[in-house]
Amino acid sequence: MVVPKEYRQKLGLKEGDEVIWTEVDGQLVLTSRRQQVERARQFFAGLFKDRPEHSIVDELIAERRAEAAREDAEAAESAARPGKAPA
Repeated sequence: MVVPKEYRQKLGLKEGDEVIWTEVDGQLVLTSRRQQVERARQFFAGLFKDRPEHSIVDELIAERRAEAAREDAEAAESAARPGKAPA
């Protein structure tokens, strides 16, 4: 489908860009994939605006590293005890 130049310019579309057609109240609405991604980014940013700026992934990784360090320390302590076979 050919999108007229005026609308391509308004949408910032370049050759090969993906577009998304959506039916809204019986009308077809054309948006660029870039616009949809930006809308999604804004939506999710709004959901978390009251939360502290940190990554839950980073938090989980830090917790797992701390747990692994505790396990390593316990294993080393157990191995250092006389008369105990390593597990």
